Amino acid sequence: MAEKQQKDAYVPRLRKIYADKVATELKSEFGYTSTMQIPKVVKVIVSMGVGEAKENKKILEAAVEDIGIITGQKAVKTKSRKSIATFKIREGQEIGCRVTLRGAQMWEFLDRLLNVALPRVKDFRGVNPNAFDGHGNYSMGLTEQIIFPEIDYDKIEKVMGMNIAIVTSARTDKEAKSLLGKLGMPFRK
Repeated sequence: MAEKQQKDAYVPRLRKIYADKVATELKSEFGYTSTMQIPKVVKVIVSMGVGEAKENKKILEAAVEDIGIITGQKAVKTKSRKSIATFKIREGQEIGCRVTLRGAQMWEFLDRLLNVALPRVKDFRGVNPNAFDGHGNYSMGLTEQIIFPEIDYDKIEKVMGMNIAIVTSARTDKEAKSLLGKLGMPFRK
């Protein structure tokens, strides 16, 4: 019985594309000798900094709820590490939230981001191809959370931006760019 459940287990669409097509293309492109050398997406971190949370706790709760709806996973509130007098922030004050996605939820989120949300961005010309960190990880920012279809525009507290970091096992930025490009990341020409 347990073996049958393993066979019929749900595999996200983008994960299937990676396993069937992208991995073999990457192996031949970079001449890897082992399948363990092929770069893969390890995790996706979605975070939202809410500076107004110091005056209005309701906005932070709305941000946590929005990220939860978008990613399908409950967000963790982040606290400031040190006091900054200029911004009127005290150490330990809740000023944002984040979610770390792995496994099937990560693949589902990436699929929705690349194929549904990014094309809905106003005047979209592609994402920055130079936003790699030198170790094969990609970071991008979105200006509004309403590009995701799960968010009901009438029920949002405030339009807020978010940061998305895609962590890969690639050793170089060239390998990571090739991986994300083959998965469907619309890089600017």
